[in-house]
Amino acid sequence: MYYRDRDLQVEENNYYMNAGEIKFGTDGWRAIIAKDYTVQNVKRVSEATARWMQSKGMSKAVVGYDCRFGGSMFSETAVQVLCNFGIKVYYDKNFVSTPMVSLGVVKQEADMGIVITASHNPPSYNGFKLKSAYGGPTIPKDIADVESIIPDSPLGKLLSLDEYASKGLIEYINLEDLYIKHVEENFDLDLIRNSNINLAYDAMYGAGQNVIRRLFPEAYLLHCDYNPSFKGQAPEPIHRNLKELSEALKKSDELNIGLANDGDADRIGLYNAKGEFVDSHHILLLLLYYMKEHKKYDGKVIITFSVTNKMVQLAKQYGLDLEVTKIGFKYIAEIMTQEDVLVGGEESGGLAVKGHIKERDGIWIGLVIMEFMAKTGKTLEELVQDIYAKVGSFKFDRDDLHIEESKKWAIMDKCKNGQITSIGGKSVIRTEDIDGYKFYLSEDEWLMVRPSGTEPVLRVYAHAADDNAVRALLDAGHKSLQEGIA
Repeated sequence: MYYRDRDLQVEENNYYMNAGEIKFGTDGWRAIIAKDYTVQNVKRVSEATARWMQSKGMSKAVVGYDCRFGGSMFSETAVQVLCNFGIKVYYDKNFVSTPMVSLGVVKQEADMGIVITASHNPPSYNGFKLKSAYGGPTIPKDIADVESIIPDSPLGKLLSLDEYASKGLIEYINLEDLYIKHVEENFDLDLIRNSNINLAYDAMYGAGQNVIRRLFPEAYLLHCDYNPSFKGQAPEPIHRNLKELSEALKKSDELNIGLANDGDADRIGLYNAKGEFVDSHHILLLLLYYMKEHKKYDGKVIITFSVTNKMVQLAKQYGLDLEVTKIGFKYIAEIMTQEDVLVGGEESGGLAVKGHIKERDGIWIGLVIMEFMAKTGKTLEELVQDIYAKVGSFKFDRDDLHIEESKKWAIMDKCKNGQITSIGGKSVIRTEDIDGYKFYLSEDEWLMVRPSGTEPVLRVYAHAADDNAVRALLDAGHKSLQEGIA
């Protein structure tokens, strides 16, 4: 195992960007609609993308948008700008997931993909993601190059889509159909459908809704209608946002797995038959277990800094190399373009496995878990117990602290200066600082702090033996972090 990019690089949030400034965060440019996220600014980012593509000899792009407000309008703007620079665009007029666009880039042999999405951010946001020819996030260096040439002012009047289409610069495609076909070619859907698996699915009003409806017509569906407001809730698939899905599983004698996706369906939330949340740490362990022991695949394991160290233990048992990166799937994707990766993932629900595109995909990962259940005849609870038999049990949770900017950065300075020496009466035995700060109290008990790359919050993570220990560690951590901060 080794670590990449050890230096802490705190990204400037788009939320705080200066007037006229456009900055890409952990996963794309995101901003509040009608404040900084406007047609004019989308034109500017699209022009930079088009000019960068031209400089690299690129000529084809795939463009799509998810269920957020104004998605069609903003995506059409991006299409018009690309076409203005002579770039051919494959465009889906209907909402699609981020993985559908990434897959479309590969299948159409395009050079780039653009997704109009703000992923899991609150409904007031929209965003702009870049995808590369391999079907995954554009690497940080290329993103920085695009960002560096964003013009100060937008282009003027552009031709209509019909006019560009008449010039052969637009080809309309159905990315959802393409994705469904790809799923059918890679999974034994009949095995899953005819097993004892009864799925409850929460789309969170996001772009995964139609795929699940088509793949599993009998599934119990929640929030699978088009509602750009997301009923006022950020479409992030974490437990506090998925109580209705949890309750549906608790009350049902039939439903035995719950799946949720974020707004653009590249992240996963998972529940067992008891309505208990199965976090990404456990899913990553399950994926590694399945891919190595059952499918007999090999490859490197890539995890981001906030992922459980139980992955290190399991990788060692299998004799597999493991690498830890900064937080952000783009760092995992970059390694996937260079090396043979078996499993890669981050704590926030972005996971990838060998045999698919180099992209996180919440629906695909859900299908892998259901396939694992179908092939073994085991419940999700039983599979998790199999994992515990290998590496021991653990729990994890995260608090998002909304605090004043001055206080947030004072806390980060406190961490940087080595002032956190004990938490809850326990001594810190070592500190890691790949991306934020992780304070170990034992090999399996740690607290981590990191400022968000896309939102005005400070994230505090805890990993311990059980739920009570995690809660106690988080509470003690808040006290230690803020002690002495005015």
